[in-house]
Amino acid sequence: MRVVAKFGGTSLGSGDRINRAADSIAAAVEEGHEIAVVASAMGSTTDDLLDEIEFEADDRDRAEIVSMGERTSVRMLKAALAARGVDAMFVEPGSDEWPVITNDLGEVDVEETQRRAAALAEDLDGVVPVVTGFLAQNHEGEITTLGRGGSDTTAVMLGRYMDADEVVIVTDVEGVMTGDPHVVEGARNVGRITVDELRNLSFRGAEVVAPSALTYKHGGLDVRVVHYQHGDLLTGGTLIEGEFENLIDMQDEPLACLTVAGRAIRNSPGILADLSQALRNADINIDAVASGMDSITFYVGEDRAEEAENLLHSKVVDDQTLSSVTVDDDVAVIRVTGGELPNRPGVILDIVQPISEAGINIHDVITSATSVAIFVAWDDREETLEIVQEEF
Repeated sequence: MRVVAKFGGTSLGSGDRINRAADSIAAAVEEGHEIAVVASAMGSTTDDLLDEIEFEADDRDRAEIVSMGERTSVRMLKAALAARGVDAMFVEPGSDEWPVITNDLGEVDVEETQRRAAALAEDLDGVVPVVTGFLAQNHEGEITTLGRGGSDTTAVMLGRYMDADEVVIVTDVEGVMTGDPHVVEGARNVGRITVDELRNLSFRGAEVVAPSALTYKHGGLDVRVVHYQHGDLLTGGTLIEGEFENLIDMQDEPLACLTVAGRAIRNSPGILADLSQALRNADINIDAVASGMDSITFYVGEDRAEEAENLLHSKVVDDQTLSSVTVDDDVAVIRVTGGELPNRPGVILDIVQPISEAGINIHDVITSATSVAIFVAWDDREETLEIVQEEF
């Protein structure tokens, strides 16, 4: 196999952990695998360096300063591998082998990075490159950075462009967990998870793999997360499956919008569960839910609207905190889904503004980390779809 292994700061946080990392790399090489390594700065070195910059420094100088953490890590890991008889070399910005190139805007130059990564991959049979994560280099030879989680981005990017079979993220967790083990009891490792699931978790606080890294994953590239104490680069942990797909989808059948109003619904525990359960008991699928201070809106198939209205009305009658239920038929939904949405400032405006300028009333907008759903009148659906397609 051809594997890109990324070692995070915690997994390189001491001499003992560097030895662990070197042992796992050497074992994989001995088994005949081609290994490229991406190394983060040891421990909290990058944050420590940033904290010490208590003076005015331009972006170029800041990048030079923070690069020292990764530069140290690759030298130490290369030396540890050499002590184990592994032919290794460290690769940092400025070296002839350096692969990650950015343009004048600080964006990755895909064509040049692909070319350089492919050249680096040609030598994997005889040597283990230990590459500084997080860092990049522009066409003028100046050091740039890939931002927070940049080492993850380096690893998955190189995995893609070096035609690797797998990218292994070695970190201080056993993989993706069912919950935060520091907070919940009985948290266990999730054996498999999709990129869409993980990206939604990542943008909501889960610090496992940087969301920016997952945009470089394609369906044929496996990505796994393993604990640094595991010792085996090729087994265990959590396998991240699939790839992001940019889709614009319009639901074929009309929806009905049912809104339940009530006094201080947001301060009434269990209201949403009770209303949802009533629909569930009747096997009525809820397409989407939106809530406000004094209302909860359910979107269901229009063919079940009358039944759903009666069920919700019975709940309104029984609960003094609820006031009324109303129904609006002939609602269409257009969904935009894509891994790049969270990295696109103003994406909601980009969608909403041209629809508004066309004189189309937007019934509702519901967003998640990787999707935007636009609800409009059924008669406006085709024009709305055309506008969204033109934008994306």
